[in-house]
Amino acid sequence: MCIGIPMQISRIEPGHAQCLGRGQTRRINTALVGRLQPGDWVLVFIDSAQELLSPERAQEINATLDLMEAALQGEAHDLSVGFALPSAMSQADMAALCGAPHP
Repeated sequence: MCIGIPMQISRIEPGHAQCLGRGQTRRINTALVGRLQPGDWVLVFIDSAQELLSPERAQEINATLDLMEAALQGEAHDLSVGFALPSAMSQADMAALCGAPHP
C-alpha cells in the first residue's frame, strides 16, 4: 500500500520546497503541483508533492494516519475524528471523493 504524507511548505526553492510534516523535514520536488507558497499543504509521496491540499484535508489525512498508527500499535483510539471515514461513506460520497463525475 502506498501512503502519502501531508506536509506543510516552509521554504520554496526552484523546482523544490522544504516542508514539515509528521515529525519529518524533507526537501521535495514540486513539479506536479505548480506554484506553492510557504504555509501551503501538499500530499507527499517518495519526496514528491503529488497534490495541493486544503488545511482541512491535511488534518483529515493526519487524523486517519493517527488512527492507523494506533491500530498497528494495538492502542485504543478515539474514533470520533470529526469527518466520515471512507468505510462509513455512501457509494455516491465515495465516488465523489475519488473524483467521479456527479450523476
